[in-house]
Amino acid sequence: MAQRIRRFGVGQTAKVVALLYAIMGLIFVPIVLIVSMLSPNKSQFGTGFALALPIIYGVSGFIVTAVSCALYNFVAGLVGGIEVELDGSGT
Repeated sequence: MAQRIRRFGVGQTAKVVALLYAIMGLIFVPIVLIVSMLSPNKSQFGTGFALALPIIYGVSGFIVTAVSCALYNFVAGLVGGIEVELDGSGT
C-alpha cells in the first residue's frame, strides 16, 4: 500500500542530520590531518581546521536540513508528499 510523507518535523530532522554530519566530520579529521602533514606547503589546512571540521559539518548540516525540511513541507502541502510503499509484514 502506497503512503505519502506529508511533512517532516523540521527541528528533529535537522538535529538528527546535524549529528550524522558531525560524525562524518569526525571520520574526516584523520584524513585531513594526514594530508596536511604530507603536503609540501604546510600553510594549507592545519590542525585547527581539522578539529573545527565536525562542528562546521554539524552546523551546516543543521541549517541546510532545516531549510530543506521547511521547503519540503511547503511544497508537499501544494502538490502532495513523496509516495513510498511500505512492507507491512513486520519482519
